[in-house]
Amino acid sequence: MREIGTPYPRLPLPSPGQEDAPDVFLDWLAEAIPMVEHLSIRSMQRDEERLIWELDLAPSLNDKGTGFGGAFAAQIALLGWCWVTLWLRRHSLDRDVVVATASQRFLAPVTGDYRLVCQPESEEGPITLSEQLASRGRGRLTLNFQLWCDDTLCLEASGNYAVLSAA
Repeated sequence: MREIGTPYPRLPLPSPGQEDAPDVFLDWLAEAIPMVEHLSIRSMQRDEERLIWELDLAPSLNDKGTGFGGAFAAQIALLGWCWVTLWLRRHSLDRDVVVATASQRFLAPVTGDYRLVCQPESEEGPITLSEQLASRGRGRLTLNFQLWCDDTLCLEASGNYAVLSAA
């Protein structure tokens, strides 16, 4: 059981040049952030610079029988945090990541299981982040998100994530 005010132990960094195994990372994430076990994440995969979650809608239903926007906001914030955290881990950096700003635009109701797609706002974003970390020890990255229900784009979002200086 997690205790309020007590940080959860970090997952050891992967070997240089290696990536985290998705299942191992998701298992750690569910222990570190108790809400994760209630999200019904079916899978997590990386496709070049995109991080994709497949999710069941049932735990995120609203009173109308469609997707609850607040649940999606939390999932998007967490998916972005995962994108940045996994990027840092691939670069052998163990840093804290926080959401600085977030916005979303709802386009259509979510009526079934869905996928969330996260990627940098620009191709230069990760390069700029790397340069910021090297020169200042901290940096920011803007990520874009899309929520798809089959072939319907239901939500677009953007978030700015801050990588904090090493302790």
